[in-house]
Amino acid sequence: MPGVQYYSKEGIKRLKDELNRLVTVDRPAISRQIAEARDKGDLSENAEYDAAKEAQGLLELKISKLQETIINARILDESKLDTSKVLLLSKVKIKNLKNNSVMEYTIVPESEADLKSSKISVSSPIAKGLLGKKIGDKAEIKVPAGVIEFEIIEITR
Repeated sequence: MPGVQYYSKEGIKRLKDELNRLVTVDRPAISRQIAEARDKGDLSENAEYDAAKEAQGLLELKISKLQETIINARILDESKLDTSKVLLLSKVKIKNLKNNSVMEYTIVPESEADLKSSKISVSSPIAKGLLGKKIGDKAEIKVPAGVIEFEIIEITR
């Protein structure tokens, strides 16, 4: 059984929307495919029927796993987050001390990571190197290109 996982309100909504789509759209579609394949006659040699039944089994497994995830999910109350140090859901502005470039990331649960939106996983090397640090602290972070030193400029929610 999976343990408790933390999500933002946005992350929980995404999970619930996906579950709703699987139950209200995908499940009826597979049921129709099974019915159509069944209407074609002999089930012992009906590849369409077998494929539809297999797809149904995989869908039901996906639905049950998603339901379990939602049951075990906890929403982080962003209004109560401490902004004196870097934590999960912190928005962090950092400066690369090698080239003076400034980047801003939000540290999110692994399942919500999206680099295009500057959301990095709490388990990523950069996030791990920043966690617990305060404004003005420096962090040496090992990345594939070597070790980069960052300075924490700002921490917000």
